[in-house]
Amino acid sequence: MKFIVSSSYLLKQLQVLGGIINNNNTLPILDHFLFDISGSTLKVSASDLETTVVAQLSVESDATGQVCVPARLLLDTLKTFPEQPLTFTVEDNHTIEISSNSGKYALAYADGGDFPSAVTLKDPSTATVQGDVLATAISKTIFAAGNDDLRPVMSGVFFQLASDGLIFVATDAHKLVKYARTDATAPHSAEFIMPKKPLNLLKGILAGSEEEVTIEYNESNAKFSFDNMELICRLVDGKYPNYEAVIPKENPNKLTIDRNLFLNSIKRVSIFSNKTTHQIRLRIAGAELNISAEDIDYSNKAEERLTCDYQGDDIQIGFNSRFLVEMLGNLTCDSVTLELSMPNRAGILTPSDGLDEGEAVTMLVMPVMLNQ
Repeated sequence: MKFIVSSSYLLKQLQVLGGIINNNNTLPILDHFLFDISGSTLKVSASDLETTVVAQLSVESDATGQVCVPARLLLDTLKTFPEQPLTFTVEDNHTIEISSNSGKYALAYADGGDFPSAVTLKDPSTATVQGDVLATAISKTIFAAGNDDLRPVMSGVFFQLASDGLIFVATDAHKLVKYARTDATAPHSAEFIMPKKPLNLLKGILAGSEEEVTIEYNESNAKFSFDNMELICRLVDGKYPNYEAVIPKENPNKLTIDRNLFLNSIKRVSIFSNKTTHQIRLRIAGAELNISAEDIDYSNKAEERLTCDYQGDDIQIGFNSRFLVEMLGNLTCDSVTLELSMPNRAGILTPSDGLDEGEAVTMLVMPVMLNQ
């Protein structure tokens, strides 16, 4: 078994796949890439048992066969080569030899049959969405997903696909982000929870891509196919909480302010906040927003005044500054609107501009109790 491939082309594809490989795999075979060659097509797979990614590459060959190649060793070797053709030859002594312009390198390989086979989806439903739309939806929501192993449903992003649009939701019970698109639809309504790891991988691959992504899904697994790649992953099992119930509908107090101004002010003031609670206080009266923080234990405090556009009653409300910084940092608009009802009800943060046609972002942040 022998094939010839461009070094930089192979490295680029393998670096994407390498993102799925864990540093401490319980099964040694998962530290390998599966090379499956059939004529001039080389399929390379990487897996962590939950998620499998397969890339299809064009190579010069007329062989068929399967071998498992140590991923880290191969990647480290490929990174050092300038662009050139590399010849891979599987030898009888259980090594695969790589020949470059300047030398030869032998890696011990494992048997291709030992690699776990990817799940095949039975009776899947299908939807298609543009790559960049999917990447944007992931990056707008994934930061708000939780890390609590006791509540696995909150550790992923909730996909709601329907004929009138797509909705993506993430929450950790302190903050919530809902990203909606009415310009992308699915033929059948469906709901499932995607884990973070494969989503981070998709986000990196699909950013800026105009490729159509085909999403196939059933009760337990989802498969994303695009370009020359496939990603198959197990879905998070469980029922997602009713997020609509926690979004307050009546918010008479509306504050509109420059996003960067607001973000930088919160970052500065929060340096002086309590290091456990990260609590900042917003006081809004007339056209003035007062942002303050205090760390009583160390006698540190800070206060800033900003001009804003405000309609509503005077209000004081407390927030964890880290959540506000994360949310404001994730938006790309020039100005934002913060809608409030009561000091003990969630605040709703939305971009005032900068959205595409058919795109909507709603961010919810829970308040913290102010010690008067």
